[in-house]
Amino acid sequence: MQFRILGPVEVHDERTGLRILPTGAKQRALLGALVVKSGQIVSVHRLIDELWGEHPPANATNALQAHVARLRRLLPVPHAGSGEPHHEWIVTRSLGYVLRPGRASTDAERFHRLAAEGRAAAVSDPGHAAELLRQALALWRGPALEGSVRGDICAAEAAQLEENRLTALEALYDACLRAARHDEITGELEELTADHPMRERFYDLLMVALYRCGRQAEALGVYDRARKRLAHELGVEPGPVLRGRMEAILHHDPSLAVPGAAEPPRASVHALPRPAGDEDAPDSGHQATVVTLTDEIARLRRRVERLSLEQEALIRRFDLLSSQAPARAR
Repeated sequence: MQFRILGPVEVHDERTGLRILPTGAKQRALLGALVVKSGQIVSVHRLIDELWGEHPPANATNALQAHVARLRRLLPVPHAGSGEPHHEWIVTRSLGYVLRPGRASTDAERFHRLAAEGRAAAVSDPGHAAELLRQALALWRGPALEGSVRGDICAAEAAQLEENRLTALEALYDACLRAARHDEITGELEELTADHPMRERFYDLLMVALYRCGRQAEALGVYDRARKRLAHELGVEPGPVLRGRMEAILHHDPSLAVPGAAEPPRASVHALPRPAGDEDAPDSGHQATVVTLTDEIARLRRRVERLSLEQEALIRRFDLLSSQAPARAR
């Protein structure tokens, strides 16, 4: 038996292939909450909040008992003559209810195990690590606890699982880069930067993949796109990691080379645009991007110098005030 929450909540009998899908949003929310808190007592009050929120019915306790009873009938029991011991899935306690998983597992547990194994193998065997991480991510059938997120229990778990999924994706593409599979992942990373525009790590991975494919101008264009999106949505500049990656690409830093390769690929990108009127300049748009980024580096360096001067002035002023303080005290 497996309880599945990486998508719509369902129960899956792996021996027979039988899938049990609770009908109704409250039944799904109840099963989802009990699976998330598997092995723990979930109070009647919390379950009522999970199912009805701020508008519970007048007889909320009785209504919850009815939902629990229907869910108990929905969960499988051993067939007569099978020899399997009876297992009571949902047990009533004085304070609430508890789901006893017994030998059943969850797809979330399997996802976490495979993802952890993949991350552990990333340095020594990145190819195998990528396979493990793809197996982990293949367990997802849609948004976590889809159709069950009505209260705090499922909402918090769904948010945490989604963060775990994105972290596994970052680990996957990092492993692919370590395994020199950069040419296989540029399309997938393009989609991820579009779907998660505030997540700088996906831009970073895409820039490296494009650079290793000999597409330096496009890699720099990704940085420019990230900078504009972050400025528009959050009013901030890219973080130091992404800025450092952009500078490394501009200077063909050896650390960007494909693992095991003697030299990194070098694209024919000029630092300055061609003279006006040159009709043989099809890449002028890419060159303009490089010029824009080069100007930004200079602007950032001037800003750092200005901040350093301001810091020195503040320190001198503080020292002066500190020296005058004893005299004023007298």
